Amino acid sequence: MINSGDTAFVLMSAALVLLMTPALAFFYGGMVRRKNVLGILMQCFILMCVVSVQWVLYGYSLSFAPGDGFWGGFGWLGLNGVGLEPYADYSATIPHQAFMIFQAMFAIITPALILGAFAERMKFSSFLAIMLLWATFVYAPICHWVWGVGGFLRKLGALDFAGGTVVHINAGIAALVTALVIGKRKNYDHKPTPPHNVPFIVLGAGLLWFGWFGFNAGSALAANGLAVNAFVVTNTAAAAAGLSWALLDWMFNGKPTIFGCVTGAVAGLVAITPAAGFVNVISAIIIGILVSVFCFIAVTVIKPKFGYDDSLDAFGVHCVGGIWGALATGLFASKSVNPAGADGLFYGNPQQFIVQLKAVLVTIAYSAIVTLVIYKLVDVVMGVRATEKDEIIGLDLTQHHETAYTVLE
Repeated sequence: MINSGDTAFVLMSAALVLLMTPALAFFYGGMVRRKNVLGILMQCFILMCVVSVQWVLYGYSLSFAPGDGFWGGFGWLGLNGVGLEPYADYSATIPHQAFMIFQAMFAIITPALILGAFAERMKFSSFLAIMLLWATFVYAPICHWVWGVGGFLRKLGALDFAGGTVVHINAGIAALVTALVIGKRKNYDHKPTPPHNVPFIVLGAGLLWFGWFGFNAGSALAANGLAVNAFVVTNTAAAAAGLSWALLDWMFNGKPTIFGCVTGAVAGLVAITPAAGFVNVISAIIIGILVSVFCFIAVTVIKPKFGYDDSLDAFGVHCVGGIWGALATGLFASKSVNPAGADGLFYGNPQQFIVQLKAVLVTIAYSAIVTLVIYKLVDVVMGVRATEKDEIIGLDLTQHHETAYTVLE
């Protein structure tokens, strides 16, 4: 039976998740140099267009159609069979198309997260090719493994309420691979590149936090107590993580910064995503506090030590935060929060932590390998990196013939 309240809630949540992609555009766009900000905005916005079409043509079918352990197959191409009646394996109270469009928003933002690692140095045509291939051959299979009927990680018992594995670890490790193979930005080691617009970063982070309630609470797929729990722990983890990062900044850099505070909040949102429907509020505070510690180390210690150019810390925040969130789910999950879930290690079930660890390792290995193959294939066919001249001038002008700011004489 379709429930109008649940349907309205899921549609509203889908709209909130869609907002997260332009929010990410401002979050990332503020971090780059002014000559590349429109390039970031365009890359995020075009993914809203490209992946929306890809999703209804075949992406949803590959991800969610009942299939084998690897992917869903082609039974729902062009939304064939995806109608306005409920599909009980995903939700018995909302139209199937409502679930489909909610999941489309996840498919849109996931590849967008990756661009933070190669910002300011990839040709737009190559970006489109890589992202379309990645959405097809990386996102769709991993989505099916974890959430789809027949997916092997779902059968294994892996818990991922709203995308810690499917979205954040998946995109984060792809970001690191791409950053390594495309190489550093020109003059990366010799010239500092401070954010060109910190208010943009804060605006983007605030809108991400707002949209994340749709991401996590909406994943309950009903306006019920589980959605309330997901909403509360999402807000709490983000707040704890933002506070934690500000304190780390204060301790190690002498001053708390707004850039650090909002980065911590985003890390907290990442970490609570897989756990939001399985943990209580005290666990959320612990998850939020610790994720900032782990991501702070990744960004300020590990990245400088190894010298890779993860431009906007897509790996340091999303992959590291996602790994912690997935493993923390195996520690703190409680059936008292969600009887359909499982107890974690701290609630007497150490096996759940092992299952979570397996899901993390499988996702990292598959995403890294296939991302590398896709990158190399596109590089051979059309070349990936912008020319040195284009990079110096900036991608706004060279790729889009536009500038973000006009100075009047």
